[in-house]
Amino acid sequence: MAKILVFGHQNPDTDAIGAAIAFSELQKQKGQDTEAVALGKVGEETQFALDYFNLQAPRVIAKAGDQTNDVMLVDHNEFQQSVADIEDVKILSVIDHHRISNFQTADPLYYRAEPVGCTSTIILKLYKEAGLAPTKAVAGIMLSAIISDTLLFKSPTCTQEDIDAAKELANIAEVDTDTYGLEMLKAGTNLTNKSAEELMDMDAKSFPMSDKNVRIAQVNTVDLEEVFKRQTELEQAMEKANKENNYDLFVLLVTNILDSDSELLVVGDPIEKIEKAFNVTLNNHRAFLKGVVSRKKQVVPPLTESFQ
Repeated sequence: MAKILVFGHQNPDTDAIGAAIAFSELQKQKGQDTEAVALGKVGEETQFALDYFNLQAPRVIAKAGDQTNDVMLVDHNEFQQSVADIEDVKILSVIDHHRISNFQTADPLYYRAEPVGCTSTIILKLYKEAGLAPTKAVAGIMLSAIISDTLLFKSPTCTQEDIDAAKELANIAEVDTDTYGLEMLKAGTNLTNKSAEELMDMDAKSFPMSDKNVRIAQVNTVDLEEVFKRQTELEQAMEKANKENNYDLFVLLVTNILDSDSELLVVGDPIEKIEKAFNVTLNNHRAFLKGVVSRKKQVVPPLTESFQ
């Protein structure tokens, strides 16, 4: 029989990769034949974590159906964020911490979704519920995922469960969370060697909102102005993406991980929905959002509501 493929969303972040590795390893400990794969190349932050814990990046796939009939999803459920042929394969399970939308299956499945800051926090629970434990390396990549998704516990998505899980995983991985975490987050802010197109695609997700297709990308930095020096280039890349992919609205969320603030860059229509959602007026396609760092909790919900 073919291996069961385990993967996170397109344009994978550290949780999409870490959760896939961790959940696949859990299934192996339980006797399943699984393989963690990725739906895109890993970013520098994720590669830093993989290298630190001597783990290999999962191989990248474009489709699943030519390799297996059975898949397990982590860190996502919406079909437009998943593998291209997701509707042609059988989904055995989903482990996620996002909203549930645009998702359906023909058969019953195991579905675990919890309102925590990181999928890897849920997966640690699954290890413990099964009477099992992650290895040192797997615990390290799970810890990295929690640090990434919660911005070292500064994000409003962070819960006490995430903090407790990180502490437990740090003990297994034998690292100091604060020292390692800041070093890892800074590794992901090296943007100077990336093209505008690469920045747009590093951590981007599509969301259907009413009759519009909204693309929301996020990049982390320690200097907002360093990113916005390239505003013209970024806008051109966003306009091109809109035309080629039928996005109505492209929103780039540039987040300062040190100050825990963000600035929006918006291309497309209807921009009034952006202004309504965040109670701002766009100036030169930009708006500063104080205290906003989470796409999942602070951007998608108010924007979705503004489209209703």
